[in-house]
Amino acid sequence: MANVTEGQARPRIRHNDYSPLVPPPVGEWVPALPASVVIPAHGRQHRLDLTLAALAAQTYPASLTEVIVVDDGSDPPLRLPEIRPANTRIVSSPAGGWGAGHAMNAGIEAADGEIVQRLDADMVICREHLEALFRWHHLTDYLVTIGGKKFAEEPDLTPEQVYDAVRHGTPASLFDPAALVSSSTEETIRRLDGLRTSRNPYQVCTGPTVSLRRTLLREVRGFDPEVVRGQDTEFAYRLAQAGAVFVPDMTARAVHLGLPAQRGAHGKAIVRLVETHLAQKVPLRRDLRKERGRRRLVPYVEIVLDTTGAEEALIRATVDAILGAQAGLTDIAVTLVGPWPELSDRASRMPGSREFDLALVLETFRHDQRVRFAGEAAPTAAPTPFRYTSPIDAPPAADALERMTRAMLEERLGLLVVELSDGRTATLERTEAVARARLLARPGEEPAAVIEATHGVRHAAEKEFRTTPRRQPEQPASPAKSPASQPRQSAAPQHDTAAEKPGASQRTGAQQGGAVASGSANRQGGRRLGGLFRRS
Repeated sequence: MANVTEGQARPRIRHNDYSPLVPPPVGEWVPALPASVVIPAHGRQHRLDLTLAALAAQTYPASLTEVIVVDDGSDPPLRLPEIRPANTRIVSSPAGGWGAGHAMNAGIEAADGEIVQRLDADMVICREHLEALFRWHHLTDYLVTIGGKKFAEEPDLTPEQVYDAVRHGTPASLFDPAALVSSSTEETIRRLDGLRTSRNPYQVCTGPTVSLRRTLLREVRGFDPEVVRGQDTEFAYRLAQAGAVFVPDMTARAVHLGLPAQRGAHGKAIVRLVETHLAQKVPLRRDLRKERGRRRLVPYVEIVLDTTGAEEALIRATVDAILGAQAGLTDIAVTLVGPWPELSDRASRMPGSREFDLALVLETFRHDQRVRFAGEAAPTAAPTPFRYTSPIDAPPAADALERMTRAMLEERLGLLVVELSDGRTATLERTEAVARARLLARPGEEPAAVIEATHGVRHAAEKEFRTTPRRQPEQPASPAKSPASQPRQSAAPQHDTAAEKPGASQRTGAQQGGAVASGSANRQGGRRLGGLFRRS
């Protein structure tokens, strides 16, 4: 089985349907990738001993495997038991933080493997567990594999018993089948055809057995140490925004020692803590963001506006119109693209100059956390799930963004090209689709063509989504027309007149999507923007 290398094309997977990938049968292939199993642990030495005993009996080659136990402040400190994989070591979680995410980052930093497996310190895994998950990573490098698990009260077991049972392929003999508790995530996986039809597969990636390639780890920069509960879901959400595909493999069986924390005495409190973290950092959980006026750490939509050639009054009025809307989405951020890094400290001392106008804009919004300044837009909006790019004098209507994002979620689109009434276009990108397009696009290939293949592209008239007037900025009294405010014909191919009727829309093929990417949807005032249309 050939490995994915820098020169190989990655397979194109639509949404989360990984059906085109066919892994080799367990035991009938030759592994090649080194792997690191990272185990965050705090106390409970005996459970760790049982976990390491099961790891010592794995079918994935020991010569390709290292195990790193991260001691997250245990008292007394954890020790390595006699029965353990040959290449096992303990590292201490660094000062300045605590929790599984903080410990995982320490373990990842110490790890050498191309594959990284996150494993809880209270898991008894079957002997094929690692092999079953790792075989997928030999097919391509943007997968997240998820192992199966059931829960059980911890029986009276010794490491020797666990090692022998796992090595002989009979770990089920260690537990009373009638006492095993099924995981709700496994039920979800079965209902959604192994997550192939899931709209939000990251939601079942809750630990405690997950593996991925370093390609994805580098992209998302590890776990968020600030999230002390729900860190696996938040981590998986960012992996989804990086374009990852989630593959559960129920061949990788395991038993979690102890029942779910949600069933304990403080279960409701734990759920509330998890939801508090997710409300701040996972915008797709709209059910957790019902308070419309509250600010969140990660916005739902980033609105990108190019300020090239626009006057200070127009910029300020546009931003005020967007942020001051009383209807529609409120958890949004505005990115103003312009030569901000080039502004000198003396710009505000030069009235009448372009630099002076920009200095006024910078001073007006620099303390508003919803407004960002950038020399160019980032390649994607991650971790924000949507990005809307429009001419600066054509901000979206008050409720249009909400309707657009809802349409994209319902239709599972990756790119919506919005045709404005004056012939120009705006675009609404789905971050996960853009990120995957950047992974998959061949040299010279337009990202929109890839998005058509992996998620879908649609063209639609703006009025399809507008029920209230556009957030029209108040123009200066006697403005000189700037390049950004000049109506300009779209470079995209013209469509049938039916597409211009109220409620009408049209899907495009890959060729049309590519035309959009090279047309006016990605340029404001002659300046090429980042995001979907920037390759790096």
